[in-house]
Amino acid sequence: MSETILSTLQRAAMMLKAAGIEGAERDARILLCHVLEIDQGQLQARLKDRLPPSALFGMDRVVAVRSLHQPVSHIVGKRGFWNHEFLVNSDVLDPRPDTETLVAAALEKPFKNVLDLGTGSGAIVLSLLDESPESKAIATDISSRALDVARRNAGRLKLADRVQFIEADWFEGLNGTFDLIVSNPPYIGEAEMPDLAPEVRDWEPHLALSPGGDGLAAYRMLAKSLGEFLAPKGRALFEIGYRQAKEVSEIFTNEGFTDPKVLSDLSGNDRVIVLEGK
Repeated sequence: MSETILSTLQRAAMMLKAAGIEGAERDARILLCHVLEIDQGQLQARLKDRLPPSALFGMDRVVAVRSLHQPVSHIVGKRGFWNHEFLVNSDVLDPRPDTETLVAAALEKPFKNVLDLGTGSGAIVLSLLDESPESKAIATDISSRALDVARRNAGRLKLADRVQFIEADWFEGLNGTFDLIVSNPPYIGEAEMPDLAPEVRDWEPHLALSPGGDGLAAYRMLAKSLGEFLAPKGRALFEIGYRQAKEVSEIFTNEGFTDPKVLSDLSGNDRVIVLEGK
């Protein structure tokens, strides 16, 4: 006899808990919605329905993969951020709620052109363009695979005609100035990597997580070239680690950027540094 949706959810949650997965019940629901191609409301209305063998097989497969700590977003292939769901995989960082602090702050002032450095999935720059219909963007990344994901997201959101994706190392090969420059660079220190959750440490691209060493190398590189590309009245917003505000502020101050401002995320942690054009 086949299982009901409710009994399948309960069994899946038990298996995920046994594997040390936090939020096991939540993940079980998301995974079963993915397998059945329905939303959470439909799932709730069908708890007494019995599942066909194909759905049971599919659920067992995704639960087994999740038990290995593969992120749910990689299994279902998408992650919610700002106002949209973005395609994600192991070639890009998952866009996270903390990064929405950067997007919200960037949207406080108008901009005509934006540069996103290390764009990854494109979640930041595409969210900005979606909220600023007259703006255009350039987005760079050193990873061609990450840019493939970003281009797919731009196409899904019908923004491909307003953003140019360039395979480059930070400002490499760029010209001109920008009203707005944004980035969520790698900032995790080498010594911190072993302590990351396995979903992050074992599945997300290390190149986008850590530059090695003290985790500040990307900011040193950005600070050296920022003045050349930031318009006189422009703004630059960079995500930072929650314990890096003092060090990152000093890096940019040493390059002539006075009075850097630090913004907190919804948890009250330092998360974004804001710089004004010289």
